[in-house]
Amino acid sequence: MKILYVTSEASPFAASGGLGDVMGALPPVIASAREDVSCDVILPLYKSVKEQYRKDMKKVADISFYLSWRKTGASIYILKWHGVNYYFVENHYYFDRDRLYGEGDDGERFAFFSLAVLEFLRVSKTVPDILHANDWQCALSVIYLKTELSHIPELQSIRTVFTIHNIEYQGKFDPYILGDVFGLDNKYYSIVEWDGCINLMKGALTVSDFVSTVSPSYAKELCYDYFSFGLSPMIQSISDKFVGILNGIDYEAFSPENGLDIYRSYGVEDRKEGKAYNKRELQRELGLPEREDVPLIAMITRLTAGKGVDLVLHVMDSIMSEDVQFVLLGTGDAVYEQAFSAFGDRHSAFKPLIRFDRGLSKKIYAAADIFLMPSKSEPCGLAQMIACSYGTLPLVRSVGGLHDSIRPMENGFVFSDFNAHQMLDVLQSALKTYRDKKCFDALSDRAKKSDFSWQRSAGEYLDMYDNLVK
Repeated sequence: MKILYVTSEASPFAASGGLGDVMGALPPVIASAREDVSCDVILPLYKSVKEQYRKDMKKVADISFYLSWRKTGASIYILKWHGVNYYFVENHYYFDRDRLYGEGDDGERFAFFSLAVLEFLRVSKTVPDILHANDWQCALSVIYLKTELSHIPELQSIRTVFTIHNIEYQGKFDPYILGDVFGLDNKYYSIVEWDGCINLMKGALTVSDFVSTVSPSYAKELCYDYFSFGLSPMIQSISDKFVGILNGIDYEAFSPENGLDIYRSYGVEDRKEGKAYNKRELQRELGLPEREDVPLIAMITRLTAGKGVDLVLHVMDSIMSEDVQFVLLGTGDAVYEQAFSAFGDRHSAFKPLIRFDRGLSKKIYAAADIFLMPSKSEPCGLAQMIACSYGTLPLVRSVGGLHDSIRPMENGFVFSDFNAHQMLDVLQSALKTYRDKKCFDALSDRAKKSDFSWQRSAGEYLDMYDNLVK
């Protein structure tokens, strides 16, 4: 069984969030799970892909094709990484940009990418059994396969999976560009139409043989308007081919045992001493008082409304009135960046670090005692799993993947309503638990032993693929 993952990002080559982490970690696990399974990954060759990877790539094809009225083309490169062939689609016009996303022509860029993937499969004759596309940027790969390219014999045997990583971003466009930009005949408009506009995610949901999302609870939540950003009727209509599979984390990348990017490595047997050392060093680096007895709260997040930062801002003075230290790392909406910066000026024990820094994030995971994650919506969430790996106790809202991964007083702390004072009550309870060292240490040890490995999830993916092929 041969699987091709079509993705707009994959770590460590190009990543902006959870999708990149998933596409860097899941395919190698799937490839090594069974001898009768192989998998490849294909993504754009962005400007940001580092030379250390480019120098080992080999060109395998030059392709040319039409995207609507435009004759265009691409070069395809291959790099073997952790037992998986990663293919890269090179086109300087579309991908030699400073950002992965957020360009005015994103629709055209990823239409090009999707069509390039299928043209490469056609000319190379390396046709997979399953094409697994991810999020709206790759939605057209399954849409083209089932519409404009459905007559091509070489591609007709391919079965398709589409995964929703975050339903908030659906790929919405004006119907006027259906043919001119996407090269889709008007007879296919009903497939991609939703609420009077082109919706590429809706189109992929319609035509894919199977649809998945990144946690069982998120799959249930998407049936309701509150979570689905307008697509709940569509989700309800595909319930017979829709499943939620909880993501995992890459323990090679996020493990205190290997000491990567942290002050000192540690494991279960020396977790207490290792965290104390990392805490002291982070306090020193950030200019906080070096106190082992003070609880260190951490947030590593995008500063957007969906991450629940409004709740934190609403009770920030109450949090800082406790004897705590608080470190926040992240970027996002300017209004939140400015608000947290202002609190940093008012409270010397609060350190807002308004930047993106993967290395520093691991130091914070290793040093913190409590990890705050009060999301309004959370498809899966990886940060709470990473925190557990470092023996740091997550305090989360019971939503989406947070509900599926964190259990109160088992490997973290949980509140249910999207309410600032309910969150504050649970945080204050967690601070009381912190002062009971025996209890808190036992919780931290249990969190450290939580199993969020991809091996657990890979079996569910393989069951889904087996059912599709059969």
